[in-house]
Amino acid sequence: MTERVVLAFSGGLDTSVAIPFLAEKMNAEVVAVAVDLGQGGEDMDAIQKRAIDCGAVESVVVDAKEEFAADFCVPALQANALYMDRYPLLSSLSRPLIVKHLVSAAKRFGGTIVSHGCTGKGNDQVRFEAGLAALAPDLKVVAPARDFAWTRDKAIEFAEQKGLPIETTRKNPFSIDQNLWGRAVETGFLEDIWNGPTEDVYAYTADPAAPREPDEVVITFERGVPVKLDGRALTPYEIIGELNRRAGAQGVGRIDMVEDRLVGIKSREVYEAPGAIALVTAHMELENVTVERDLARFKRGVDQRWSELVYDGLWFSPLKGALDALIAEAQKHVSGDIRMTLHAGKATVTGRRSGQSLYDFSLATYDTGDTFDQSLAKGFVQLFSLPSKIAAARDAKNG
Repeated sequence: MTERVVLAFSGGLDTSVAIPFLAEKMNAEVVAVAVDLGQGGEDMDAIQKRAIDCGAVESVVVDAKEEFAADFCVPALQANALYMDRYPLLSSLSRPLIVKHLVSAAKRFGGTIVSHGCTGKGNDQVRFEAGLAALAPDLKVVAPARDFAWTRDKAIEFAEQKGLPIETTRKNPFSIDQNLWGRAVETGFLEDIWNGPTEDVYAYTADPAAPREPDEVVITFERGVPVKLDGRALTPYEIIGELNRRAGAQGVGRIDMVEDRLVGIKSREVYEAPGAIALVTAHMELENVTVERDLARFKRGVDQRWSELVYDGLWFSPLKGALDALIAEAQKHVSGDIRMTLHAGKATVTGRRSGQSLYDFSLATYDTGDTFDQSLAKGFVQLFSLPSKIAAARDAKNG
């Protein structure tokens, strides 16, 4: 009986080559599954046709834009998710959703094997396979680029020999992954970490240094979920998309970093995430206004751990689920408006207002009307510093 391989298909070099390669190597039928995550700039009908042209027996495109925004981007926003305090998890967030639809396609088309285009040097192999282990442990996994030692040059040569309809050529060596939450670019001349990115690397953002008028936006949140832009009620998908355009036009969200991959190597990555960076900046500031101090302090550590788990491919893990519950509880009062200025590559908060605010003007002011009883402060300071005072006395006594 001929086996069926369900392939996570992006339409790029690695997955296009994988279709005829898997068909020949495993004598299998390949079902290509492409997931529309709001990446823009790609014709999903063309990608669907490309899979058939490369030899797939079935080609499926799943429209998951709204699902990705509401069920993956919003939780990342509520967690202020920035791996290594910089990377907004754009590729990491998409993998568990793709896995979910791969499992669904395997059930629909009788697939027994799932395949992806990841190499053995990256994080995505872990994200795909850890997700599959959690959702469908009975499915076997094959990764052609990893399991059969494909290099990028060999893949390009194979594609040229087969006459495959792909866009990546020797003159365009970048590896690009993009979705609604942002865009990632690697390989090519970027692998030399002394080389600066050229403007042609970027697609979601304009040159931050170009002269232009600033753009002011007001973002409204309800329980940590963005619900309005400038007073207009929109879905999370619509809000992220509009901020990608507006913040991107101001050069917001460019990130050039060397990051620690899960497999133990350091990798140079260039990211663009205008909407994500603007929203995370706004959400963090609203939390500063509405979340009590000790909960806010604790949540910062939770946010970091949540980001690491998702980066590492453990979206479906018990710990991540438990942290989700704490983060959801912390969002109960995160409602209100944040005003921001988008300009010269920065998203700068200029105003905050909330019916759930813990900011008390009469306590904070130094002017007339101050209700803070400063007479209580002297005793508080003495008691607060007492442990340090006693320890210092002991140390002095012991020389």
